[in-house]
Amino acid sequence: MAVFTEVPEAEAGELVRALQLGELRELRGIHGGIENTNYFLTTDQGEYVLTLFERLTFEQLPFYLHLMKHLAQHGIPVPDPHGLPSSVTAGNPDGQLLHQVCGKPAAVVDRLLGKSELAPTSVHCGAVGEMLARMHLAARDYPRSQPNLRGLAWWNETVPVVLPHVDAAQAALLKSELAFQNHVAAGSLYAALPRGPVHADLFRDNVMFEDGRLTGFFDFYFAGVDSWLFDIAVCLNDWCIDLATGARDEERTQAFLAAYARVRPLAAAERRLLPAMLRAGALRFWISRLWDFHLPREAAMLQPHDPSHFERVLRQRVAEGVPLYL
Repeated sequence: MAVFTEVPEAEAGELVRALQLGELRELRGIHGGIENTNYFLTTDQGEYVLTLFERLTFEQLPFYLHLMKHLAQHGIPVPDPHGLPSSVTAGNPDGQLLHQVCGKPAAVVDRLLGKSELAPTSVHCGAVGEMLARMHLAARDYPRSQPNLRGLAWWNETVPVVLPHVDAAQAALLKSELAFQNHVAAGSLYAALPRGPVHADLFRDNVMFEDGRLTGFFDFYFAGVDSWLFDIAVCLNDWCIDLATGARDEERTQAFLAAYARVRPLAAAERRLLPAMLRAGALRFWISRLWDFHLPREAAMLQPHDPSHFERVLRQRVAEGVPLYL
């Protein structure tokens, strides 16, 4: 991910020693992404990832870090945050998971094995669907709550900010789709959707595979409490489409949904609203990519994503109407 903050090796080394993770051997900035500063940490004890949070605050971050810890403790393969051993108490057995580096909130997590599968097959999609359902169920008893910070309220705030940067046809689509999503969110079906902590950003590059086996989900820093259906829709809009056109891939879609439903069958309201949530997922990432592209922040290795991709996905989803998914 982009490097907004240059971290001195001495400061990183001090942190890994405090966490009792050994002596720092290498500190390497991670290329790609646009939200946080990320480094690979190599010590004489193992491989880790250091993240400095550029937008999230000290008050917001415990939700994400303790969610990752909770999921790891429930058998979900996620990067496990390391707490400060000296801060462990009977009331807080995990210790302090949030640290400070270069004056910014930071975390150190285990580095997952494997690599991202950027050309997934139906087998990969099925594995992601199954693990996502397991993750949703594992998080049901997570005690902390925080809304999806890139949810409908953020869309309503951000669309007026990006409208001056788009043409008339794009502006018309943004405004009409936003009105549609506000209408959906006000309905009784939407209120009936099962909810809980969601990843909300589970794209191909946020999942690891090794030897064909799913080894982990990572980058939970867009997580929040939302409908589980929204999480499903975000995945389908990335894992189960043709990237060049945004068109739905039927085989991968069915593989994902069938694998998910074997672990957690979809409720009637979820089946009814899946097409609308697919549109919602496309809108959310079109808005955020427009925002990042036209209102960027300076960072070493920063590469904003192309906003037109999710415009294509949204237009495909609107054109599909109400397909039968299950």
